[in-house]
Amino acid sequence: MVKIATWNVNSVRARAAHLQQWLGEFRPDIVLLQELKCLEEQFPRTEIEDLGYNVAILGQKTYNGVAVLSKSPIDVEQRGLPGMEDDTHARYLEVFTAGLRVASIYAPNGNPVESEKFPYKLAFLERLYEHAQGLLETEDAFVLAGDYNIIPEPIDAMNPAAWTGDALYRPESRAMYRKMLYLGLTDAIRAQHPEHGVFTFWDYQSGSWQRDNGIRIDHLLLSPQAADRLVNSGVDRTPRGWEKASDHTPAWCELAD
Repeated sequence: MVKIATWNVNSVRARAAHLQQWLGEFRPDIVLLQELKCLEEQFPRTEIEDLGYNVAILGQKTYNGVAVLSKSPIDVEQRGLPGMEDDTHARYLEVFTAGLRVASIYAPNGNPVESEKFPYKLAFLERLYEHAQGLLETEDAFVLAGDYNIIPEPIDAMNPAAWTGDALYRPESRAMYRKMLYLGLTDAIRAQHPEHGVFTFWDYQSGSWQRDNGIRIDHLLLSPQAADRLVNSGVDRTPRGWEKASDHTPAWCELAD
């Protein structure tokens, strides 16, 4: 069994103790991290390696940043999303590990919609779609996971009406997510949990966590070869309740060997 998790840690240096505690308790085999907000040399590599993980990092000062942690050796395949070589944002890291191709993805937020940030978000998602098409042709088992900054359906928000007009819930964003699924990818969380109330993000404002006013924007998309091995999936809400927590919490899936 291979347990894969994705977590937007919202500053790995601020959340280093949380990350170490969670790795020790949850014991995932592969972890995809987003929003590191640090350069590679600032990442707490030694502490993570001491827990038995290999580390691959694509860092950026102050913003963005993605990483892959794995108990197996890591071969880095892509440091950045193919087709966006001029993009200076650290948003995509693809590796081969534990017999799987996995990518840690931090898609653009896209707000405010009236600014250039929304077209940038859609362009990133279009490139991701095109890259996924190419990956499917390899027939590799792969997992494209991370913070997609997309609320796919009304079921994925406690109060969907509150997100009307937001880049996370705009029809264009949701259409891009559906395009990924129409390729034949499987939403690992939704496949196992069709019910309302499965959230991965709770804003720091207005007591959202206490009122469970959450949304699901962190996703694990599986190729058919990976989906055939899907045994279980879920969201670990525990870290969101810790003091000075990230506003995201880990989502995960388990694949049979």
